[in-house]
Amino acid sequence: MTIKELEKKAWLIRKDIIKMISAAGSGHPGGSLSATDVMTALYFDEMNIDPAEPRKKDRDYFVLSKGHVCPALYAALARRGYFDPAELITLRKLGSRLQGHPGVNKGLPGLEASTGSLGQGLSVAGGMALAFKLNGTANRAYCLMGDGELDEGSVWEAAMSAAHYKLSNLCAIVDNNGLQIDGAVEDVMNIYPLPEKWEAFGWNVLLIDGHSMKEITDAFAKARECKNAPSVLIAKTGKGKGVSFMENVAGWHGVAPNKEQEKAALAELDEKEKLWEKIK
Repeated sequence: MTIKELEKKAWLIRKDIIKMISAAGSGHPGGSLSATDVMTALYFDEMNIDPAEPRKKDRDYFVLSKGHVCPALYAALARRGYFDPAELITLRKLGSRLQGHPGVNKGLPGLEASTGSLGQGLSVAGGMALAFKLNGTANRAYCLMGDGELDEGSVWEAAMSAAHYKLSNLCAIVDNNGLQIDGAVEDVMNIYPLPEKWEAFGWNVLLIDGHSMKEITDAFAKARECKNAPSVLIAKTGKGKGVSFMENVAGWHGVAPNKEQEKAALAELDEKEKLWEKIK
């Protein structure tokens, strides 16, 4: 896809997220919206995947460590062709394949790992990448984490391990929106400076604007070129990106919009998309 086509897809996924969470009456819009552009780039440009053959042997694997932002993942999977987008509205419903955190036992195609207990995803993706390396296959593993998740010591154990084994087929992404459920990450548990920490652990560090599709796709290309270390994209994002009353407000971490708020959010996204179309 071209950059414009990817950006167009991201507008659609943002609207899906609002509709899904509103219909469910619960969920996590803030982080889902901040991760939308990265998720779009992964599923429509970067990863070697095939919705017609979800389990093909040479596919790339994705682990959503911050499992609570699964609305962004589900919308990307549906729009990529893994299942009918009409199913998105069943998010968090009893018996739905679209649980509040990804669960592979529900049979949803495209999911590679059950996640949601924060701090574990990088270990899972690192294990995948090590297996690929030992087997001599070309598969790559990707892992999206939240910045608040970096409070977890297990993240840094996984980071140390991945660098030790020189897992150049592993690419982590930190959704650095600066907020977690209780407030600013630097107030809850200061994780900064991030680039220096990841570099000290032996990673290839790429700093990007997590809402610039060009920067995102360029960074993924650079990560593939690195052959002696795992790569991490530190993506500077805005929580609730695209919906003004949600942007950079920690309170929207895990609160669903009501019907009036849903209507306002969708109207704003429609208007912004129209303006974007004129500029592009």
